[in-house]
Amino acid sequence: MIATGIVVEYNPFHNGHLFHLKEAKRQTDADVIIAVMSGHFLQRGEPAIVDKWTRTKMALAGGADLVIELPYAFATAHAPQFASGAIQLLEALYCRYFCFGSEEGAILPFTNSLTLISEHQQVYEETIKESMKAGISYPNALRKGYESISSDREIALADLSEPNNILGFHYMQAAKEIQSTMIPVTVERKGTHYHDPTLPTDSIASATSIRHTIFTNNSVPDVQPFMPSASFHYLKNWGHQYGFQSWENLYPLLRYSILREEPERLIEIADITEGIECLLFRAAKEQNTFQGFMQAVKSKRYTWTRIQRMLVHILTGYRKTTRAQINTPSYLRLLGMSETGRTYLQSVKKQLPLPLVSRVASHSDCSLLMDIKSTDIYMCGIQSSASSLGLDYRTPPIFL
Repeated sequence: MIATGIVVEYNPFHNGHLFHLKEAKRQTDADVIIAVMSGHFLQRGEPAIVDKWTRTKMALAGGADLVIELPYAFATAHAPQFASGAIQLLEALYCRYFCFGSEEGAILPFTNSLTLISEHQQVYEETIKESMKAGISYPNALRKGYESISSDREIALADLSEPNNILGFHYMQAAKEIQSTMIPVTVERKGTHYHDPTLPTDSIASATSIRHTIFTNNSVPDVQPFMPSASFHYLKNWGHQYGFQSWENLYPLLRYSILREEPERLIEIADITEGIECLLFRAAKEQNTFQGFMQAVKSKRYTWTRIQRMLVHILTGYRKTTRAQINTPSYLRLLGMSETGRTYLQSVKKQLPLPLVSRVASHSDCSLLMDIKSTDIYMCGIQSSASSLGLDYRTPPIFL
């Protein structure tokens, strides 16, 4: 059976995701689509709008055959670590292809960019280092490093100022680093820009615009035209039962966590760099809303996303010492499967290089414990979830 891997967040699953999934299957003639999906906290440092099992149902209803959780340590990391964890999991599942969405829409520019950076590694890295010393944010420093070696080149190069291109580049870089035999494929992104907060006139909207509409208009029906019917059904049911998760909901917990730790201990948290801990502590004392808090700490040096990742780690108690213990994914956490997915798992199960975890009680390490902890903290921020802690222990893989 031909397996094609994709890396997703589905926050929430919409028509653009459906297009990508179908194209991945068509372009690779895949029998099985394997989705590595982030859990309750995401790469941009924010909580998912609905829980990971609801998003698993959306994925399976949309055509995915296996949904594997990307562990917290990688799901909430910078793009290179995020991509590395996801690619290693797809490699461990014997995918023949991996397929990502991009603004570029072709693989050759990514291949050319990888070769160019490899040939000018020293200049590239020195430019990044000097830019960061000058107070430039990490993403902009990467962009400057890339521009320093890519100007006046006549070959086709990937535009690494675009968000999906950046992730696609890191997927290919991660695959190259582990000498993966997987074949990269890309699907051109359709519809609105990744960060566009407004709904478009056609049927493909960004996940950002869908979330923005739900929170701003307090209206779920407005997003129905932009989602597959099953995905909208799951979204609506979750919202009716629990409401939608956001940083505003979690801010009281975050504020308490910051004030409890105090600056001297905040510096022990993953991604916290010396100097910002006092600013975070002061903002938590003074600001009553999450938006107010973020406006108080955001700067040219610390981007919104970078700060949010710090805050996720504060909220979950993810320390530098814990992160140092997690270098590579150590398990395959099964969140859901179709009948085809189950058949594929049975065919490769004995050859899997990592343990397959369908029941968390049967497996334990520091990475999995972070997944379990993040689920409980996520649910603590939902008003009607008093009896919903310990879900990782009580929820079996979804089967559709």
